[in-house]
Amino acid sequence: MKYQIEIRRRSEKDLSSIPKSDAQKIADAIYALESGLKGNIKKLTNHTPEYRLRVGDWRVLFEVLEDNIIIYRIRHRKEVYR
Repeated sequence: MKYQIEIRRRSEKDLSSIPKSDAQKIADAIYALESGLKGNIKKLTNHTPEYRLRVGDWRVLFEVLEDNIIIYRIRHRKEVYR
């Protein structure tokens, strides 16, 4: 299934504050989601947004709505679930 990626303004701001080498890996992992939910993805319980993508020490929180993937936050693993 082909997905459309929508990156929210807050997640763009998060990505700009991350070191460039890590930011590139995260961006590559996000755009790999277009071709399907592949990678280190986990459905979260009792948390909104519903899914997380793990890229090293960074977590990408996103939601899947029909054929859209909406990226809400990109945070370090220590800070993401607070």
